[in-house]
Amino acid sequence: MQTPAELDNHKRILGILYVVTSCLQILVLFGVGMLLSTIFEFAAEEADEEGRRVLEIVGTWLPSLLYLLVFLIAIPSLIAGIGLLTRQSWALTVALVVGCLKLLSFPVGTCIGVYSIWIYSQHQKSATQA
Repeated sequence: MQTPAELDNHKRILGILYVVTSCLQILVLFGVGMLLSTIFEFAAEEADEEGRRVLEIVGTWLPSLLYLLVFLIAIPSLIAGIGLLTRQSWALTVALVVGCLKLLSFPVGTCIGVYSIWIYSQHQKSATQA
């Protein structure tokens, strides 16, 4: 069993991991969105009239979907990380939910998700024994 100081250290490490990975996700998704917008602009110059209409529709919706992914995936991770670093009472529960979602992102997300579940279980174990 972990001592409270060791458990707090693990929570701090998890918070840092969440903040770093969410910032990287935001940068990558915005970069991909900008790249796709640029590619669609160049493709629209070479396309015929019907192709331009299709590229306008796809070029508008695809980056928008990527930006939506930022808010659905990266922002909750950032909130959980900041909450863990500031020792908020709700942060570990949010980190557990986000960690379960990160399990699908192999390999880094899977490691962080397993680490989140382990920290949550250790926290619950120490809370029931206290």
